Amino acid sequence: MRLKITFDWSSRVFIPFSYNHFVQSFIYTNLDRSIAEPLHNTGIPLGKRRFKFFTFSRLFSPSIKKNGKGWLFKPPITLYLSARDVRLLESFALHLVKVEKVRMGKSELTVKSIEVIKPPVYTTEVIIKTLSPITVYSTLLTGDGKKKTYYYTPFEKEFESLLRDNLKRKFKAIYGIEPEEEDDIFKIEPYSVNKNSEAIIKFKGIIIKGWMGLYKVKISKPYFEIAYDAGLGPKNSQGFGMIEVVRKRTQKRKESNGHYMIKGRGYGEFSG
Repeated sequence: MRLKITFDWSSRVFIPFSYNHFVQSFIYTNLDRSIAEPLHNTGIPLGKRRFKFFTFSRLFSPSIKKNGKGWLFKPPITLYLSARDVRLLESFALHLVKVEKVRMGKSELTVKSIEVIKPPVYTTEVIIKTLSPITVYSTLLTGDGKKKTYYYTPFEKEFESLLRDNLKRKFKAIYGIEPEEEDDIFKIEPYSVNKNSEAIIKFKGIIIKGWMGLYKVKISKPYFEIAYDAGLGPKNSQGFGMIEVVRKRTQKRKESNGHYMIKGRGYGEFSG
């Protein structure tokens, strides 16, 4: 399930270049403590890993300009939030409905609208668009025994294999079993990706590299639902791996699904 939250303000809003942490904190702050605390502290464990099963998009605006150490956003500003657990989204939406203004970092914003987005109809092969960068990496040892993080590009074979491994782990964390052969289907290749699609983001002082763009994907239904709700790849709760379906590979035109309005005016469309 997914929400589209639109914020408004009377003037441009300043947001630091690396704002993922501000958005993540904003989400946790606007959840019931009974949801936020176990989600933040433990999530769903699988071995040494802890899955949060939610993700969020970049901030979107009609105009974004560099200004010193950050961005100037021209309202309205849009944020997408997606999660496997509907209770998380319900809690977040109810918190925002009750307030007139919210704070994200040092910026104060007005919640203009909250919309529930219908999930796209599943098909085996689709073209997806990233709403936040997909990151894929391995931790390697250098010759002197130090750890080094290597980030893969969409043009390396490990990009697909590690994304698939991540989906398998998420499947096991959710269902408690390994996926059957018919559920273990995932292939991805760049459709519209170039050097400008690379995103370098600092999260709590750590540099994380990811990739935006359009991708051709062949995927089983369970993996599709996990990827859509919780994100592709790791670090989803830090604002990585959020995707939307822009069209089926067999279609020549886009179709649109409606939104359900919770708060505010305006009625948009979502490409699905």
